[in-house]
Amino acid sequence: MKKNGLKLILISIASLLFISGCANMNTAEKEKEKLVIQVSSADMTAMNIALNNAVNVQKSLGIDNVDVEIVAYGPGLKMLTAKHKLNKRVASLAQQDVTFSACGNTLDKMAKKNGGKRPPLTEGVQVVPGGVIRIMELQEQGYSYIRP
Repeated sequence: MKKNGLKLILISIASLLFISGCANMNTAEKEKEKLVIQVSSADMTAMNIALNNAVNVQKSLGIDNVDVEIVAYGPGLKMLTAKHKLNKRVASLAQQDVTFSACGNTLDKMAKKNGGKRPPLTEGVQVVPGGVIRIMELQEQGYSYIRP
């Protein structure tokens, strides 16, 4: 009887330690927030709002606590080109952990109009096969979605 009682006590203590450890793990390993911002308009106001949203979210949550990705396609992709008015700001934010994704489909259409040459992109911009598909993938990964 003593042996079984001791086993029961040890099992109870082990269970409590396990549950306590799981609770501490959940608070210590808080998952990053995730945000995807769509830019599909050539409107400068919308583009600036998208960039401002990225900066404000990083300031509010802390740069290490949030992943922000701006996905541009259609007329909005111009924002990510090297000759656009916002190129310096885009390059700066890319260095501050904002991910920029340019739609490969849109780039291909732009190339057709430009003798087969894609426009040069701002430094720090990645190309994804499709902008809409990228947004869908990110939402499946738990990203919140906004479109200014």
